[in-house]
Amino acid sequence: MADLLDNKNTGDYGDDAIVTLSPREHIRLRPGMYVGVVGDGSQPDEALYVLIKEVVDNSIDEFIMGAGRRIDITIEDKVVSVRDYGRGIPLKSLSAAVGQMNTGGKYGGTAFKKTVGLNGVGVKAVNMLSSSFTARSVRDGEARTVVFAQGLEVSDTWESGVEEKNGTYISYRVDEEVFGPYDYNMEYVEQKIRNYSYLNLGLTLTLNGRSFVSKNGLLDLVNDTMTEEPLYAPIHLTGEDIEVVITHGSGYGESYDSFVNGQHTTQGGTHQTALRAAVAKTLKEFYHKDYDPSDIRTSIIAAISIKVDDPLFENQMKTKFGSKEVSPGVSVNNFVADFLGKHLDDYLHKHPETAQILQKKIVENEKERKAISGIQKKARETAKKVSLNNKKLRDCKIHRT
Repeated sequence: MADLLDNKNTGDYGDDAIVTLSPREHIRLRPGMYVGVVGDGSQPDEALYVLIKEVVDNSIDEFIMGAGRRIDITIEDKVVSVRDYGRGIPLKSLSAAVGQMNTGGKYGGTAFKKTVGLNGVGVKAVNMLSSSFTARSVRDGEARTVVFAQGLEVSDTWESGVEEKNGTYISYRVDEEVFGPYDYNMEYVEQKIRNYSYLNLGLTLTLNGRSFVSKNGLLDLVNDTMTEEPLYAPIHLTGEDIEVVITHGSGYGESYDSFVNGQHTTQGGTHQTALRAAVAKTLKEFYHKDYDPSDIRTSIIAAISIKVDDPLFENQMKTKFGSKEVSPGVSVNNFVADFLGKHLDDYLHKHPETAQILQKKIVENEKERKAISGIQKKARETAKKVSLNNKKLRDCKIHRT
C-alpha cells in the first residue's frame, strides 16, 4: 500500500501532460473508437471491412431515397473504389462532407429518411485513416474532385460540361502507418455485398465486375446461409418497414440475422429481442398451449429487417440496435408483436401442414428438455449422496479443534 501512495512512482503529471487533439489526430491515434478493431484483414469484423461499409452505406442511402439502382465496387492493389449513381454530394459541400467531422445531410430534414448514416463520422474516418483519398461528385454536367492525404486536402478541381451520370465516386487506400501490413479477404467483402443485395430489392451491386442482386430479400439470405435442411419451408413475411423469415432446423440453440435500415446488427438489439418474444407469444396463442418459450425457439433459424426514421445504435460500428421506438409513440416491441401476431397467425392458418410440423417440433423440444432436466436432477442427487457418504468429509463445526 505504501508503494501505491509513493508519489515518486506516479510520473510527472503537470499541465504539460494535458493534450488536446484535433478530430483528425484523434481518429488516427484512436481508430478503434470509430471503426473497431484495427487488424491485418484476417477477421470479418475488423476495421478494414468497416471502412468499406461506411462508404457503401452512403451509396445505399442514395438508393433508399430512390436515386440510383446500381453501385460499382472495386478492390485492386489495396485501393477501394465505390461509384454510385445517386444524386451526387452537393458540389459546394463536397470537401466538408468527406473531410470535416460532424458534417452531413442526415441530421434531420427531408434529404434522407430511414438511412443508416447518422453521425457525420463514417466517411470522414475513412478519409483520415487513408494514405490517399479521392472524392468526386457529378451533378447535371458539373463535377468536383477533392483529393486528400491522411485526411489533409491536397487538391480541389472543378469541371463543367462533363458527360457522366450523376453520382458520387469515392476511392481510398488505407494508411499502413496506422494499420500496418494488411490484405483484404475477398470472401468477407463478398458476404457484406450479398447482405446489401438481400436487403435492397431492385439494387444491383458489382464487386470487381461480379454482380450481386436478390429477388426474394431475406428469404434468399436464409436459404443461402443455412447449413442444414429446414424442417419446413421458411415462412417469409413482409410488411411496411418490416420483413421476417422464420424456420426451424434440427440442431440446438437459436440462430438470428437482424438488420436495421440495411445495417447488419450482429449483436442484435431491441428488434431481435422483440422478435424472440413475439414468436413465442404468437405460437402459444395460435396453438392455445402455454408452451415454454425456450421450447418454441430451440432450433429456430430466423431473420428480421426493420426500417426506422431515426435509429439509435449503441456504437459507431452500429452492430447493436438500441432504439425503444420505431416512430414516436410506437414501440419496437409492439411493432414487431403486432406484425407477427397477424401475419404469422394468418400464414399458419393457411398452411396447416407447416403448423403441424412446427407443433411437433415444439413438443419434441419440450420432451427433450424435461428429460435432460430429469437426468440433471438425478445426477445432482447422486452427487449429494456420494458427498454425504464420504468419510473423509467431516463437519468442521464438530472437528474444528
